[in-house]
Amino acid sequence: MPEFILAYHEERQFDTPEQGAEQRKAWGAWLQSLGDAVINPGRPMGPSHFVRQGGEVERVDGPAAMMGFTIISAESLDAAFAVAKACPFLQIGSIEVAELFNMPSGG
Repeated sequence: MPEFILAYHEERQFDTPEQGAEQRKAWGAWLQSLGDAVINPGRPMGPSHFVRQGGEVERVDGPAAMMGFTIISAESLDAAFAVAKACPFLQIGSIEVAELFNMPSGG
């Protein structure tokens, strides 16, 4: 079955710690509801950095920075979209969905 990465991009923060706790609780319930479709629940991430040609390192702040990820299996891209559309993370941001492909082994 195809695998997809759901990359979380935060666009706003909660006004109170309690709102954040409620969102995390809802996200946990959503994740559990996916059952065996979850290949890797992922983890939150710190600020992103790009290493450019020539070795320059650039830190990325703001909505473009990926906040975390989850890897799921789904029948199709549309099925992966349906999973993402049900995620409570959408209360504060967007979810980037992309299919993961296997690379041939090099040896």
